Amino acid sequence: MIMRTAICLLILSLGSLSNVQAQELIFSVRVNAQKLQTVDPKVFETLEQTVTDFLNNTQWTDQTFASEERIECNVILTIQEELSPTTFKADLAIQSTRPIFSSTEQTRMLTHIDQDLEFSYEQFQPLQFSRNTFNDNLSSVLSFYAFIILGQDFDSFSLFGGEPYFQAAQDILNAAPQNGAFRGWRSMDGNQNRFWMIENLLSPRVRPYREAMYNYHRYGLDMMSEKPDEGRAVIAQYLDNIQDVYQSYPNAMILQMFLNAKSDEIIQIFKRGVGSEKDKVIKIMTRIDATNASEYRQIR
Repeated sequence: MIMRTAICLLILSLGSLSNVQAQELIFSVRVNAQKLQTVDPKVFETLEQTVTDFLNNTQWTDQTFASEERIECNVILTIQEELSPTTFKADLAIQSTRPIFSSTEQTRMLTHIDQDLEFSYEQFQPLQFSRNTFNDNLSSVLSFYAFIILGQDFDSFSLFGGEPYFQAAQDILNAAPQNGAFRGWRSMDGNQNRFWMIENLLSPRVRPYREAMYNYHRYGLDMMSEKPDEGRAVIAQYLDNIQDVYQSYPNAMILQMFLNAKSDEIIQIFKRGVGSEKDKVIKIMTRIDATNASEYRQIR
């Protein structure tokens, strides 16, 4: 419940952030250093602009994006602890959205808090992107999530279309130090970290999930404005894929990522469903998210 509360706070907080123009990504960035009293606040003002420029001005793909196609994203970097005058421990809250066809609404794609971020930063220090070379932890972590966001977005428009971007995220992980100097890059660092995120997304056991996400968005959500019953039926059908992944890989991190992004949306969609459809969705969702079973019963 603690993590779920944190995710809810993230969603509320990010809703108030303004967008900045970008190449493929439009990132709004906030650095929160209120817990620190000894570091000059101007350092973190500079850091905020540095992260914004890095995420928004790096050319992440060889694709051409129209301005209305750019992926809207938000980051809150909360500095938790000063480990040295230039080294910090932080939480990175990150969210991305996708527009719904023929609608003014957006759907959340990624809503995640990375609690394993330690980084060094001196004022005016630039961040540098490299896919295959580790320059510094902050650059690598931000680049990793940029490719995760791109992969999820491309997966939602074409079946397994995000594969090249997930592979890029994998390359960044492989280039990171494996000696434990920075947490989150190794399997032994926990079960909800960067290692497991990309392992899940590239795992054959999770292919049904990615197929479901394509159909959920292209033939479910994107159809809802014109044919709501058909769109809802597609989403209900492909929730079976999510259940299959749960059965074959019950501790997969991707399932928690799915719940963080989609559980509230699913409740709202199926409140307008028919009886048998509602019963099916309640059964699937309470099985894969038993601790929140009472929330899914709102669908009835």
